[in-house]
Amino acid sequence: MTTWTTQPVNSLDDPRLAAFAHLTEVDLRRRWEQEHGLFIAEGHLVIERAVQSGLGLESVLTSPRWLDRLGDILGAWCGDVLVADEEMLKRISGFHVHRGALAAVRRPPLVPVASLLAGAGPILVLEELVDATNVGLAIRSAVGLGIEAVLLSPGCADPFYRRAVKSSMGAVLQARWARSESWTDDLRSLTAVRDLVVLTPAGELLIDEVLANLHPERVALLLGSEGPGASPAALRATARHARIPMHSGVDSLNVAAATAVACFALDQARRSS
Repeated sequence: MTTWTTQPVNSLDDPRLAAFAHLTEVDLRRRWEQEHGLFIAEGHLVIERAVQSGLGLESVLTSPRWLDRLGDILGAWCGDVLVADEEMLKRISGFHVHRGALAAVRRPPLVPVASLLAGAGPILVLEELVDATNVGLAIRSAVGLGIEAVLLSPGCADPFYRRAVKSSMGAVLQARWARSESWTDDLRSLTAVRDLVVLTPAGELLIDEVLANLHPERVALLLGSEGPGASPAALRATARHARIPMHSGVDSLNVAAATAVACFALDQARRSS
């Protein structure tokens, strides 16, 4: 039995659309979503994972042709499904919503850095990744390869920004992540409880060679910003500088691809330990 109700949308001035308006305006959305404690889940799969994660939905926006599909996803949720034609959806959001639906979802409480570091298992560390898509892809690789704890430097893109959630296929909802407010201090705390490995094209050893001498459950893999790579502070924090073997004159991989390779190497080390 359906417990949610459909509500037609006929005007761009409808106040119920505030959560879904101007989704392509990055700076505006960052401020608005964090101030209101919400993020946007795009597409049926991501909305379904938000529901499965126990996160509260505020509202859903879709077109008439997707209502039947949403019935299986929303389950016993009680709330409003706003319904507009596809041209109206584009005018509201700023882009063509080809994945069927958008949902405004309440953000979970932030995980404190100390709590994240006190947990068991390896950690992925993302330093100053400014592209939300890269953050989402990196977290997707980590979760898919067995790393569910993620530490972000202060300047990293928001994992709950729409493009990050979308590119992660909802994996950011499964990860435990914390954002540092004092990077120097938190790098020091990290190296006190984990064996930090920094990925850099200048590393003397290959990633599997470095991991071979470490207990995989204690490892923290750090990947630096697009372009500049790991910061001098990160490189100074550990002598474990690892590289991915490259060929044909290519010096490095995109940071999201490098994260996938490094997480796979760590997963292989965990399996063989």
